[in-house]
Amino acid sequence: MVYPIVKFGNPVLETEAEEVREFDTPELHTFLGDMFESMYVAKGVGLAAPQIGVSRKIAVIDVSNGENPADKLVLINPTIVKTEGKQEGEEGCLSIPGFREQVKRPKRVTVQALNVKGEKFEMTGEDLLARAFLHETDHLYGRLYITHISALKRDLLKRKIKKLQRAGDWD
Repeated sequence: MVYPIVKFGNPVLETEAEEVREFDTPELHTFLGDMFESMYVAKGVGLAAPQIGVSRKIAVIDVSNGENPADKLVLINPTIVKTEGKQEGEEGCLSIPGFREQVKRPKRVTVQALNVKGEKFEMTGEDLLARAFLHETDHLYGRLYITHISALKRDLLKRKIKKLQRAGDWD
């Protein structure tokens, strides 16, 4: 099932999600499959459960855009445990379509999470994968990438979105 992507303005995006406590259930497996499918249809490299209106600490990532099945990652209840270096690059978000900004992030990031069976694992990523770890984990704590840009740019972006909302072009 493909879920619609929740857009900026919906409170679920700015609220900390609930921790997952049940693992390896048929419902969780189905939900994760639906999350990957929804992410691919939306042409994203990552998707957090709040972006489809579900307040749970679950994120899926695939920086290969479905080209390499080994790149499919599931992060449940993730936390960032280490960051190193710096990178700056254009970042966008499926929940803020049509907008992209330069965002400074760490170059190398280590995340600790649980897999679908509830087993703890740790993984380090660089460049795009590091950015995806941070971006998706931010979503699970009610933060959007626009919190990492200047207040002036953030204000301009929010005003543009309000204008789209008034015109009925933003749901």
